[in-house]
Amino acid sequence: MRRSAPVVLVTLGLLALLGSYVWYTQRVVRELDREARQTAQLFSRVYAAVARPTGDDQALVDLLSTLQEFRVPIIITDSAGRPTAASNLPFTYDGVGDPKVAAYVAALDRESAPVGDPTFQLVHFGQSPLVAGMQRIPILQAALLAVLIIVGVVVLLTRSRAERERVWAGMAREAAHQLGTPLSSLSGWVELLRDRAAGDASLGAAIPHIAGDVERLERVAHRFERIGRPAKRDPIDIADVVTRVANYYRARLPTLANTITIDIIRHEEPLLIPGDRVLLEWAFESLVKNAVDALSGQGGTITITIEAGAGSGALVRVADTGPGVPRELRGRIFAAGFSTKERGWGVGLPLARRIVEEGHRGRVSLMPSDRGAVFDVILPG
Repeated sequence: MRRSAPVVLVTLGLLALLGSYVWYTQRVVRELDREARQTAQLFSRVYAAVARPTGDDQALVDLLSTLQEFRVPIIITDSAGRPTAASNLPFTYDGVGDPKVAAYVAALDRESAPVGDPTFQLVHFGQSPLVAGMQRIPILQAALLAVLIIVGVVVLLTRSRAERERVWAGMAREAAHQLGTPLSSLSGWVELLRDRAAGDASLGAAIPHIAGDVERLERVAHRFERIGRPAKRDPIDIADVVTRVANYYRARLPTLANTITIDIIRHEEPLLIPGDRVLLEWAFESLVKNAVDALSGQGGTITITIEAGAGSGALVRVADTGPGVPRELRGRIFAAGFSTKERGWGVGLPLARRIVEEGHRGRVSLMPSDRGAVFDVILPG
């Protein structure tokens, strides 16, 4: 019932709107039928009265009582344009000599052309509340209908997106589960090689790297298990997390041609924040990998600065000396699926922003720079 509640509410809203529309239109039909007969009598009496310049306004006086039944605002002016009578005006006034009455004549004339003889007297009248309602109510109903349609579309899209995310999260967790057995076997084989590498210097040098890659695969599998679950709020040293990411990439960067170096500027003391170590490590790997890709084929420097932020938080800046982000693309780089690389998936930067902003209430921003790309990550304490 909880999942179908938005659809039920939208359906009830549409039914209520349809019912109000039917009721109002039927009421309008009845009122228009009655006013049609009265209007025919109204104009015949007005023309008859203004055609007799005898000073006998009894017909118009009697007519005012009829007009009051369907609340038509009316002002009668003489040949000089001075109001001589008024009724049903939508404001309070102190007699027909009130300046507000004379000023309102122009407003009535904009609604309806006056009738009568300008050399004798004119009748200025406006729209009845029924006619005014007919102009406003359909617009209001159309606006409400549009809002309900938009809400319905948003609900359907949100449910569809949530369903897709649940499917992907389930697939990621299943992949992590399936990776567990071969990773355990690989760890055992690494230990076996370590025992037999006593007399082989090259094998002994390779084993730490193999063990490091196996450990990374285990971390990746653990990340997949965390997809779709709330971020943990354990106290972690963010400087240690970022340094670990940097050291992993340092060991795998080119050193002979198109050299890429990673420099870290940080305080020696721990910088503790509440967060999820696994997810934050994933976010910073995405940022560093983005910088490495930007420098691929040309070399350069990646500078990572870690410092205390406002209050008890932290600020991590990842800057590279690459070509930077073109101005026309700066607003799109965090969009899922967007990539400037030919074979890019457009996942890394959106993932980093989601982990930081949705999971840790922080902020990831692309900062202005004269050279390269500069990303600031602000994490609250």
